[in-house]
Amino acid sequence: MNNDQAALARLLDEAALRRTAELYAQGADRRDKAVWAAIVTSDCVIEAPGIVLSGRAQIVAALDIMAELYVATQHRVHNQVVSIDGNSASGETYSTAGHLSVAGASRTLLTWAIRYQDRWRREAAGWRFAHRRLILDWTETRTL
Repeated sequence: MNNDQAALARLLDEAALRRTAELYAQGADRRDKAVWAAIVTSDCVIEAPGIVLSGRAQIVAALDIMAELYVATQHRVHNQVVSIDGNSASGETYSTAGHLSVAGASRTLLTWAIRYQDRWRREAAGWRFAHRRLILDWTETRTL
């Protein structure tokens, strides 16, 4: 592979890795289990403060819990830096997530500033998350 082909392959991989983060965000907001199932490995682990989800079934089931906790969410993907080594990749993905709660006439928005420490594995179907660790940099809660 010449330098141009290698550079193009790297750009395509970087775009595919970013796409997994964008689909993760969209799947979370739409509570789309098929999307989440398609972008995580069967043995994926997702860690967040106080939570560890292991395996595709447990990860996908977490969408039901999210639906119980929040009326709506909106996740946004920001900058992402990745390192690719063959069929493995690692990197950091910055995100913000808004979580809307409604109790009676009261509406509350909880916003998280997130840094995901990500690891991916390339499988036959493409790049999938093998591990995501959510680091919560700060939160903001406000009444709407």
